[in-house]
Amino acid sequence: MVNPGFMWFILFWVFVLLFAMSVGGFFMFRKFLKVLPKADGKSKLDWQNHYVEASRHLWTDDSKTFLDQLVSPVPTPFRDIAKHSIAARIGQVALEDNAGEVTREHCLRGYILATPKRDYKSLTSFLEKNDIDYSAHKHLLQ
Repeated sequence: MVNPGFMWFILFWVFVLLFAMSVGGFFMFRKFLKVLPKADGKSKLDWQNHYVEASRHLWTDDSKTFLDQLVSPVPTPFRDIAKHSIAARIGQVALEDNAGEVTREHCLRGYILATPKRDYKSLTSFLEKNDIDYSAHKHLLQ
């Protein structure tokens, strides 16, 4: 007969592994959805890469530093991915404005537009804590 303690040990690890695979599968599925082409033939990731490359020459040292400050609350394992998607949105905003360079205003507007609605509360508290004036962009937070 099998020891009951060993059976509980195996059952515990079955649930731990199922949970870990479910979490990993969720994030892999989200990444898969980003790679699927839209109606225009390009995926969300294709557009992000396009805007990052098209706006690369517009970035100044000040705007890069400001972007680093804006993504600082993102946990380290996810920071590079968040920085890329936020930089893409900022680049899109700057290109649509036909700007000569990416300014702090472009960074703020792109950062707000790239942030999901569910995170607006933490976004505003972060901006207020760091004394960043976002009053001109409050209408985007509605």
